[in-house]
Amino acid sequence: MNKKLIEALRELEKEKGIQMDTIIGALQGALSASYKKMYFTEDRIRIDINEKNGEIKVFKIIGGEEDGSEGEVSEIEVTPGDFGRITAQTAKQVIKQRIKDAEREIMYEEYKDRVGDMVTGIVQQNDSRFTLVDLGKVEALLPPYEQVQGESYKHGERIKCYISEIRKTTKGPQVIVSRTHTGLVKKLFELEVPEISEKVVEIKSIAREAGYRTKIAVISNDRNVDPVGACVGPKGSRVKTIVEELEGEKIDIVNYSDDPVLFIKNALSPARVLKVLTEELRKFALIVVPNDQLSLAIGKEGQNARLAAKLTGWKIDIKSEKQFEEELDEARRERVEERERITAEKDQKELNDKKEKKKLEKKKIKNI
Repeated sequence: MNKKLIEALRELEKEKGIQMDTIIGALQGALSASYKKMYFTEDRIRIDINEKNGEIKVFKIIGGEEDGSEGEVSEIEVTPGDFGRITAQTAKQVIKQRIKDAEREIMYEEYKDRVGDMVTGIVQQNDSRFTLVDLGKVEALLPPYEQVQGESYKHGERIKCYISEIRKTTKGPQVIVSRTHTGLVKKLFELEVPEISEKVVEIKSIAREAGYRTKIAVISNDRNVDPVGACVGPKGSRVKTIVEELEGEKIDIVNYSDDPVLFIKNALSPARVLKVLTEELRKFALIVVPNDQLSLAIGKEGQNARLAAKLTGWKIDIKSEKQFEEELDEARRERVEERERITAEKDQKELNDKKEKKKLEKKKIKNI
């Protein structure tokens, strides 16, 4: 039996990549615990496993500091006659556990560098707490905070997800996937638009309110390629496929620019912008739009403005042309009033100075 055990361990080393030394070390620890439990002893023992013929012996350790003896440590063999039965049971448990541990470790190593990947899985379980998605080798967790509001996931349905996190647990890797991450949109565009995967067109930034609307800024590294046109595709076929995958989420594709004024104008599409006044230090932009474009520029519940701010990285305040002119007139009036106030104070001060000067002169004359 012992010889077969060694052969089995060597086979495991080849097939599963589990080092023989690792299993033997675990087996020694388990056999030591089993021996003490079986024979009700707290003696210090050592389990010796011959890696050539599989012979297993138990030695009691005598001497040393732990039991208060002086001199060298010695050993006495105390291998029980029926230890083979204990060995067989323990070895079976240890090997099973080590195989499970090794498979979990291999699985973790396979998935740990896949954060940021897009995967396709099959919905296995869906309830109010979480949704399980079968990825083939592992089941991924799609938690509520990574789910798009309004989307429903039916058992057996195939869905695309973005791997947002890999957690190492005692039960193996726990893969967390997302349907709300901006990375999912980026991966979908890379999949559908060859120019992006070929680095001809580059995605510079993405702003998303999952389930409602996404804005994506793109730039071309080839002057002959229109980045927006490439992403939209012939008759809108490419972006239409992505919108369908995102269950109707609206997508605005705009041109990126290093010029913040131009980029902000593009980001507020489809609204038309008349003027952009920027303050670099605070990264603040005041936007002026035609009177009939204000609601379009702000968007429903401020969504267009929020997404434009996220996309560009600038704080944005939007005014209609009428509001801007009124505030400008008000500011001008305030400046005029301020100048008049300053002038009046200056005139008053000069008048007071003259009066004071006359008083001093009269005082001098009187003293003479």
